[in-house]
Amino acid sequence: MHELTVSPWASLAYLVAGVCFILALRGLSSPASSQRGNRFGIIGMTIAVVTTLVTHVPMRMNGCPLGIGRCAILDRPVVDLITVVEILAAIGVGAVIGLVTARRIAMTAMPQLVAAFHSLVGLAAVLVGVAAYLNPQAFGISDLVIPLIGQPFAVIHPVSRIELGLGVAIGAITFSGSVIAFLKLNGNMGGKPIMLPGRHVINLALLAAILGLIAYFVTDQAPWIFWTVVILSFVIGFLLIVPIGGADMPVVVSMLNSYSGWAAAAMGFTLHNSAMIITGALVGSSGAILSYIMCRAMNRSFISVIAGGFGTSDAGAGSGGSAVDRPWKRGSAEDAAFLISQAEQVIIVPGYGMAVAQAQHVLREMGDKLKAEGVRVKYAIHPVAGRMPGHMNVLLAEANVPYDDVFELEDINSEFAQTDVAFVIGANDVTNPAAKTDKSSPIYGMPVLDVEKAKTVLFIKRSMGGVGYAGVDNELFYRDNTMMLLADAKKMVEDIVKALD
Repeated sequence: MHELTVSPWASLAYLVAGVCFILALRGLSSPASSQRGNRFGIIGMTIAVVTTLVTHVPMRMNGCPLGIGRCAILDRPVVDLITVVEILAAIGVGAVIGLVTARRIAMTAMPQLVAAFHSLVGLAAVLVGVAAYLNPQAFGISDLVIPLIGQPFAVIHPVSRIELGLGVAIGAITFSGSVIAFLKLNGNMGGKPIMLPGRHVINLALLAAILGLIAYFVTDQAPWIFWTVVILSFVIGFLLIVPIGGADMPVVVSMLNSYSGWAAAAMGFTLHNSAMIITGALVGSSGAILSYIMCRAMNRSFISVIAGGFGTSDAGAGSGGSAVDRPWKRGSAEDAAFLISQAEQVIIVPGYGMAVAQAQHVLREMGDKLKAEGVRVKYAIHPVAGRMPGHMNVLLAEANVPYDDVFELEDINSEFAQTDVAFVIGANDVTNPAAKTDKSSPIYGMPVLDVEKAKTVLFIKRSMGGVGYAGVDNELFYRDNTMMLLADAKKMVEDIVKALD
């Protein structure tokens, strides 16, 4: 068995990296400090990666492999250059893929990119767990037993078996769940909840089986136990996310972020890497806290969401559907320009439609023109607007909208009743009054922005034929004080800006 010794300098470096990660989370809690938070995160990860490479690169001497241990018959180990080249090549390939993806990805595709990254973290945890199970001596988690008869074999430490079991289970759940989230966010699967018959019983049975097998794995490291845990975890990850509808998808993204953190922390114990343990714990706990906050904002049960839509009724999930044929009023860019120019206060409500059209820059230009005319302009952000937490905040920050003009739901909702114009640009489910009245709706009980209380509601939408991501029609379209502006969001706002001139 190889004995792992960690240099005090390595421990200090990991501690510094951990502090940087904490500062990164602190900075990312506000759009104003998000860039600083990103820098701290980059610095911390660079320190962690370099320290890991320096302390864990395999060494050789005269052909004697040392791994992370020592060769008893030789004195002066040297770095295995072949392995270093392989590691640097892998880092280079990953860096190129990351840079190209970051430069090419559209802001509208950011949520599914995040889901894809979560799936990779989960898959990495599974692969590390598999490697550790197949070759435990290389990871320093086993004792070599030499029987009187037969071949020597490695016995994995009981604690390491628990770490392996939990690591591969959480990683597999994260991977398959993130794949389903990606398919839903990318439009390859519908946004409506898919309610499987007896799903609660199946999920509970699978969870009990996984935990029971992990407990049994402590006493018996038979391959069938390990691989059964992996397979069942992949299956339950799929089953947990499929029943969750589009309205809850931002919570799913933050929840999967939490899962990926716990998977990384579990693998950190297997790899004896304190940086992974610290980072994974930070990501896991922060993701769980964010999921809980968002569930409260949506009036959803945190337990029901992480249990795969446990609190979602089948009737509610199936309701909604196509748009309703009812009377509605249509307006033009000139009509909208006149109304907002005469207003004392305009509250802009951005949604995913703004992201699709990339209209945030021209929207800020419209806001600036209104301010120049003495109109008070504010932006109302729903916690789950878009497809991931903070999606609208990111887009508005990209367009240099002042942070002081952006307000969360609980801070702005009371102002709609005293507002002349609510300008909704592509925000559907989060402005639907049915969430407060229709018990059969899948979004019933979710706090929404009270835009219908404004004197006039201007609603930009491509057409009346579509419904929100949750699959329900919006009652707001048919209110007497609502004027529909049917067009591409960016084109409509550009026309409004021209009309203002």
